[in-house]
Parts: sequence; structure tokens; C-alpha cells
Amino acid sequence: MLDATRPQTTAEDHAELAENLGISDPSVGDRLTLEELRRTIDSETDPEFASMGEAIRSDLTGKLDGDLLEEELSNLAAQLGRLPEVREEGIPEGDGEPEELYRELVEPGWRVYDHLVEVGFFESVEENLPRFTPEHVEHTAHELIQADPLTSALSDCEFDEHEKTVLVMNVVNNNVRLSRWTPTREIPDGVEFDTEFVPPLHQRAMGGVLLWVKNLDVHLWQKRILVTDEILDDGYWDVKAMLGGLYLMAQAAHDIATDGSLTDAQLTAALTASAAIMITNQEEIVKDMFWITEEMRAPSTLR
Repeated sequence: MLDATRPQTTAEDHAELAENLGISDPSVGDRLTLEELRRTIDSETDPEFASMGEAIRSDLTGKLDGDLLEEELSNLAAQLGRLPEVREEGIPEGDGEPEELYRELVEPGWRVYDHLVEVGFFESVEENLPRFTPEHVEHTAHELIQADPLTSALSDCEFDEHEKTVLVMNVVNNNVRLSRWTPTREIPDGVEFDTEFVPPLHQRAMGGVLLWVKNLDVHLWQKRILVTDEILDDGYWDVKAMLGGLYLMAQAAHDIATDGSLTDAQLTAALTASAAIMITNQEEIVKDMFWITEEMRAPSTLR
């Protein structure tokens, strides 16, 4: 039986992934896996990626709390393990106000976020990384696919091989969408808002994820007569992918704090890929769960 919460991909998605990664090997099937990607892509590291990662590591060494991050990574993994239970309950119950169902999922994420803001993590990342471009995204994907510590970390959070491949697609096949997310330092003068109060891009990515998931309790409870199983199933993957991206960014911060196993190039890839995953899937959750159209909504019970 098909799992409705499992992210669906098409042959066109896989073809686009292969094209964007420059894969032309005829032995590669039309349904790519991480194992096939590792076998076929160029494993050479981009020296600029190593340089960027080294600069971030140097800037933040001694500022991050490794114990706090390790504890919250464990808590995040536990919350990701709760997702099937959350989906089974579906819509928060409550009289007068909803119970805390989805908000619990992001409690560890808020503690990570607050710590990273406090130590200037996001400012350092934005200062040292370029904006999203097709070339930067492609190099990010190459490093991410080859980085066993990162893919293994996702396995620890209940992501199977298919889901990890879809996360790579989230990064690679959305370079146009990602390019619209401008680093704060590159927002042009004359816009209709004060850029002084715009957080760094990676902070916007993580903060947006936390807010969207936090608001699901009230949103689903208020709109419960409109919500269908299909809406909940689509949102399940959006939430899981966003939390997976958040986990990867927290893992990168923990690696800096503990002088871990990631190379400097892999650190750059982790920071870029995690933001890309969080950005693309918070945009998807808006369409899947918050903008409930007439075509999506449950049928009216009025006669």
C-alpha cells in the first residue's frame, strides 16, 4: 500500500536532478538514488568551499556551546521520531484553544535558534557565504552527497534513502527559487522596508521554519472543518523536511563547536544545503497547508 505521507517524485524530477548535476552516465536509471549519485558525480572538492568553511570555523570557534547543541540535536531527533504520531492525531484537540501538538516539535529548534542568534552565528555565515546561484547550489549538492557524516545524521532522524534523495532534489532543482532569497547585505537601497531590521538569510530560513510549524496548532484547529487527509499528508513531508534541514544546520554548528568530523568544504555544504531545504519546504507548506483553496478543502456539510 502506498504511504501517502511519503514524498512523491516524477521521472521529470529525476531527469532534472541528473541534468543539474551534469550526470550523463547511461547506466544510471531514471530513478536516481544517493548510491548512484555518489558513484557518478565528481568527488573533487571545490577549493573555494574549503576556504569559506575554514573562515566560518575560525570566526565561530570558541563561541558555540557544544553540550547544548548535542543535547538539542538529540531532542530534535526525538521530535522527528514523533512525527508519525503527530500525523495520526492530525488536528490538535481542545476546547477554547488547541493543545500543543506541533509546537512540541520545534521546542528544541527554538533553543538552538536562540543560542545561534546569541553568538552571532548567522552573521558569520552570511558574511562568508555567497548568495544562491546555480553553480554554488551544484557544488553544494556534490559535497552533500559525498558527506557521509551528514547523510548518516539524517538516517539517525528517520530519513530513509528515498527521502534523503528528495532532500538533495530540494537543493538542486530549486536554484531559481533560491536565488530570490537575497542575503541581507545585498538587498538594494530604496526598498519599501528598513533593511536594518532584516535578519541574515540563514536566520530567516531557520526562524521561518520554527514559526510555520509553531502556528500549525492554531491554524489546523481553527480550519479543522476544511482540512482533509490529503492536506495533512502533504504537510507531513513539508514539516519533516524542514526539521531535517534545521537538524543539518544544528549539526554543522555542533561540528564547529566540537571540532568534529566534517571537512571545511562539507561544513560549507551543510550550511548552504540546510538553508536551501528549510527555504524550499517552508514555501511548500504555505501552499500545502495554509492556503486552503476551494479545490483542496473538505466538502461542505451544509445542504
